[in-house]
Amino acid sequence: MIKSFSLCITEVDDVDDALEQLREQFTFEDQLLKNSVAIISCYADFVGSGVYKAVCDALPCEVAGTTTIANAVRGGDGDIMLNAMILTSDDVYFSVGLSSSIECEDETPLREAYEAAAARLPEKPKLILSFAPLLMNVGGDYFVKAFDAISGGIPNFGTMAVDHNEDYRESAVLCNGEASPNRYAFILMCGDVNPSYYITGMSNEKVFHEKCVVTASSGNQLQTVNNMPVIEYLESLGLEKNEEGTIPGINAFPFIVDLNDGMMPYICSLFALTPEGYAVCGGNIPVGATLSVGAINADYIISSSKNEIKKAVDTGKHSCMLIYSCIGRYFYLGYDPDSEIEKVFSVLDNTDITYHFAYSGCEICPVYAQDGTAKTVNRSHNVTLIVCAF
Repeated sequence: MIKSFSLCITEVDDVDDALEQLREQFTFEDQLLKNSVAIISCYADFVGSGVYKAVCDALPCEVAGTTTIANAVRGGDGDIMLNAMILTSDDVYFSVGLSSSIECEDETPLREAYEAAAARLPEKPKLILSFAPLLMNVGGDYFVKAFDAISGGIPNFGTMAVDHNEDYRESAVLCNGEASPNRYAFILMCGDVNPSYYITGMSNEKVFHEKCVVTASSGNQLQTVNNMPVIEYLESLGLEKNEEGTIPGINAFPFIVDLNDGMMPYICSLFALTPEGYAVCGGNIPVGATLSVGAINADYIISSSKNEIKKAVDTGKHSCMLIYSCIGRYFYLGYDPDSEIEKVFSVLDNTDITYHFAYSGCEICPVYAQDGTAKTVNRSHNVTLIVCAF
């Protein structure tokens, strides 16, 4: 069994005032069980002011998380906050790991950190909670693939750091008072761990019915589908090029990717089109995958988030939820960026469920088999809301 508690700090500049806020809320120390860990998210300014480190030093357990652009816990939501959720248990064990600097697609830093953290557990890990750095040359797909190889494919759930700057220059992975732009933090869990996963990205009503097969790709560059440049396929769906030869608002039309392996499809963002008519995507799409194109807007984001959270609540099985939503969804909300968080509040604040919500640069979450069996495979997602519920 896992018990959980949440904390919200709104004082970003003054360490003493922030610690006073912490003391006023941290009234549950005598309720902590044998093993505890904290998951944290915060606006980047909490790192520079010293408040983040002071909070970590004051908490009675190890801490891991990321910076974000907006987050929420019960009793607090908004942009400039530091939120933490403490998990505590007698029969679940936690071990926090932090890699050395990641410079390229080399799994050595991840493997060394994983093996060191796993060695501190009484049995083999059953779940990874991931906190990945936002890097120009290493993406979510690689991190998922690397940890599958290192761990033997145990479920991997988590987020990628972002911040409020246009170039994300202050995005950081957070771990026990340290903040790094290029290290990977994670929490390994073992024991009586049986989480459920919930994912929402695109409704079938928002997807073009025409499907295609990937016939050429290189990394995150999708080159041809059905043996034609991607831009020709998009034009066949009715999307029109402008005078510059690109399609306006192209990132509002993500790809729904089916690897034809029996698992649920996942979403991959379309960022740009090259002069050759190829697509630059938010992840790798291999040759042989089946694609369809979706359309996303603010109304759908709000309704899909509410419906997926309600589905998890209605099971009656969960007392704790860790929720990440893509920063792309935040930007699609335009002049009302808090509306997704408000819908999450509208469902969860009528329950006793502890929750932690934060925006993400990339979502890491297992997907289930399409036949409804409990088998899972780890995936990297874009424009998606993911939930890990205990």
